[in-house]
Formats: sequence, structure tokens, C-alpha cells
Amino acid sequence: MRVDTKDERVSRSLGLALGVLLDAAWGDPRRGHPVALFGAWAAGVEQRLYADSVGRGVAHLGLTVTPVLALGVAAEWAGRRRPLLHTGLVAATTWAVLGARSLATEGVRMADALDAGDLHAARATLPSLCGRDPTALDAPELARATVESLAENTNDAVVCSLFWGAVAGIPGLVAHRAVNTLDAMVGHRTPRHGRFGAASARTDDTLAWLPARLTAALAALGAPLVGGSTAPTWATVARDAADHPSPNGGWCEAAWAGALGVRLGGTNTYGDRVEVRGTLGEPDAPRPGADAVRRAVRLSRWVTAAATVLAVGLARR
Repeated sequence: MRVDTKDERVSRSLGLALGVLLDAAWGDPRRGHPVALFGAWAAGVEQRLYADSVGRGVAHLGLTVTPVLALGVAAEWAGRRRPLLHTGLVAATTWAVLGARSLATEGVRMADALDAGDLHAARATLPSLCGRDPTALDAPELARATVESLAENTNDAVVCSLFWGAVAGIPGLVAHRAVNTLDAMVGHRTPRHGRFGAASARTDDTLAWLPARLTAALAALGAPLVGGSTAPTWATVARDAADHPSPNGGWCEAAWAGALGVRLGGTNTYGDRVEVRGTLGEPDAPRPGADAVRRAVRLSRWVTAAATVLAVGLARR
């Protein structure tokens, strides 16, 4: 097994930091987004391969992720002993897989719509944040969905990517983003994907296990920046995280609930599927509103900044 040289570790850490700055400056590419291209490729493979079978799902995971991982390995190899090239490749890949600016932008858009009392605009914004049916949601439920999405996606689209980029470079960045995209596409417990998407869902859960707990810890540390306190936030996480159906999502959402002092959880509708979640946060805490959404965005930005510092340090070790 090849050990990274000191120059490679330095260029990796610089590339991660530059990639975060690129995302902060420009957000997602407007056309030809690599994640969207991968999604189209994965959907095409699913059409040809689908069967109500765990084995077919494993094959789908392997056939879609392996080429992406191979490209990542090739890019990492191309930058070997070429620090400037390696820095640039890591930066470009980090920019492509992160979603921090887009997540914050949509959160602010939701808060603006809620402040204006424009439920039509708020409902139109929600699909860019999560897959829930917004048709019948009132303002507090739209705010709740937004806060929960900000919490979970700060982990999925920021902390996880930075963690795996620090640990495994470009292959780690692209492999995590590919698996997480597959989880969003086929990892739901629906009649079509309950068995077929099981491998993608479990792989994503495995990759996100440690980063989700790091996300919760960073949110607890940042709680005073949004009107909360660190110790009570962590107590909320310890008490409520297991009440969420996701082994990772509950950690993030409970941390945001505790830091913001709001009540999350409840009944979510995804098309024909209804999911009932436990309460996250104090039972007598208020439901979130526009102000809570804005503070949730600030907390997401703090966690992004803190995770970047940690990832840069980890990559240099």
C-alpha cells in the first residue's frame, strides 16, 4: 500500500481549503454539474438492471460507483509528485462535490418567503431542499422541513465529503458523493427500492457514521453563535438522536433542534409514503419559523468552516 508523501499531504490539504473557497464564491456549477451527470448515468443503469432484488442493488452500486472511483484514483495518480496539479485537482473535485453555498442559499430563500408570508414561494422552494410533498404544509412545517434538511445535508454535502477527502483524497471525495447520490435516488424504503436500494443505503450510512457524529459535535460547539448553549444541545443529541429512523440523520437534526431551541420531528409525506418520526428537542419548545431557519443557516456555515479547518489538519497528518 502506497503511503502519501509529505508534498501530497500538503497539496491535498491546500486543495480541500481552496475547494471550499470556490464553493463559497461560486456555488454549484450551473450546467453540466458532475453530480447531475452521475445521477443520469446511475438512472440509466437502473433502468437496464432493475429487479426487486438485493443482489441487483449490489450490482447497481458496484457498476455505478466503480468507474467514478477509478477516475478518482487516476486523478490522484496524475497529481503524484506534481504538487500544483494535485492541489488544483483536489480543489476542483472538492468544489464539484460540496453543496454548502447552495444549501445556505436555499435556506435563506425559504426564510425570505416565510417572512413575507408567501406560502406559494415557500412551497416552491422546498423541493430544492428535500423530497417532501410541500402541497399541504403550513409555514411552521415548511420551516421544520428546511431546518431538518439544513442539518442533515450539512453532514451529507459538506462534512462527509471533507472527511473522506482528507482521509482518501480525490477517490474519497468522488466515492462518497457517488454513494450519497445513489442513496438519495434508490435508498428509500419504497416498494420499488426497499430491496434494490438497500446496499446503497447501508453503504451511505456506513460512510456517514463518523462524520454525522462530528457534525453533531461541531453544531453543539457552535450553539452559542445561534442563541443556544453547548451542553444542553449535546444533551438533546444524547436523548433524542435514536428517535430518528436514520442512524445518522438523528444526530444532526437533534443537534440543530437543541442549538436553535426548537421542536423538530413529526409526520413527513414523500409522495405516497408517510414517515412518522419522534420528537427532536424539548417537547414544549416552539416549532421553527423564519428566524429559526436563518439561525439554522448560520449554524450550517459555522459547521462548514469548522469542518474545513479539521479536514485540512487531518489531511496534513
